[in-house]
Amino acid sequence: MDTALDSYGNQDQPLLLALRALKLGDLLVAVPALRGLRRAFPEHRILYAGPAWIAEALELVGGIGHLPTPGLDHPLTVPHGVVDVAVNLHGNGPESRLRIQELGAGRIVAHASAGIDGPPWITGIPERERWTRLLNWHGIDADPLDFRLHRPEVPSPCPGATVIHVGAAYGSRLWPVERFADVAVQLAAAGHRIALTGGTSERARAEETAALAKLKGANLDDGLLAGRQSLAEFAATIAEARVVISADTGAAHLASAYQRPSVVLFGPAPVEEWGPPPGPHVVLTAVELRRGDVFSAEPDPALLAVSAGDVLEAVEKLGC
Repeated sequence: MDTALDSYGNQDQPLLLALRALKLGDLLVAVPALRGLRRAFPEHRILYAGPAWIAEALELVGGIGHLPTPGLDHPLTVPHGVVDVAVNLHGNGPESRLRIQELGAGRIVAHASAGIDGPPWITGIPERERWTRLLNWHGIDADPLDFRLHRPEVPSPCPGATVIHVGAAYGSRLWPVERFADVAVQLAAAGHRIALTGGTSERARAEETAALAKLKGANLDDGLLAGRQSLAEFAATIAEARVVISADTGAAHLASAYQRPSVVLFGPAPVEEWGPPPGPHVVLTAVELRRGDVFSAEPDPALLAVSAGDVLEAVEKLGC
């Protein structure tokens, strides 16, 4: 896959650029739209404009190149006029609209705004449907249930493990470590092999979870994977998991993509927009308490209302 824009479409291979300079979960809910674009534009070179580290995940989608794009603060690194089709999968705010319009593309696929035809932006619908709805309006066939990913080429280091993903991008989604530890202890006692996952910045949370579990008699050191895995290795761990327990993060979306049973803890984000698709998934939250401040440093009350017992009950309900 492309890691840099080393050539720009030509007469034989026109260029389609899809902008979504966001996180892993945001990529995963856009997979149905990307698949629709790949089918609708078989002769085009398709580039996904997103953060540099997401390249490994794009390989799991298949057929999509990569333009490293850290955000929307600066114009995209593509010469004006070389993009044939520009697709705004980022949002409908002024920043993303400007970045798309600056490309000088022959065709723009976006939501309605000044000077651009498209469907109106509406709230309260699943993200997978938001982006396939956008494409459908523009005459491009896309199925919101086409969200499966290719299996990583690397094997899982712990096939059949129960994955407890302790991290999240924002404090509003951080379920207390003590509760993760309680869940891990109870499941380990029931015969589950536990894997604690997370990014490099979440290593300390995983270590604290393991230490608290050890105080209660469960040694999880062998499953302490947070901060030690590539994105492909992390995806492989999820793809072969017994069950995945996570806040509303990329780990939960990967569980959906690989149809692994999951328990997803929701706080600030609305379940009706970001919840899992149909499948072996249980969502836990308290909607009536939701504050909805995604960028808060403090856990959302809707998340804190979920107890360790609730999670254990959900795992049992899933038959895991």
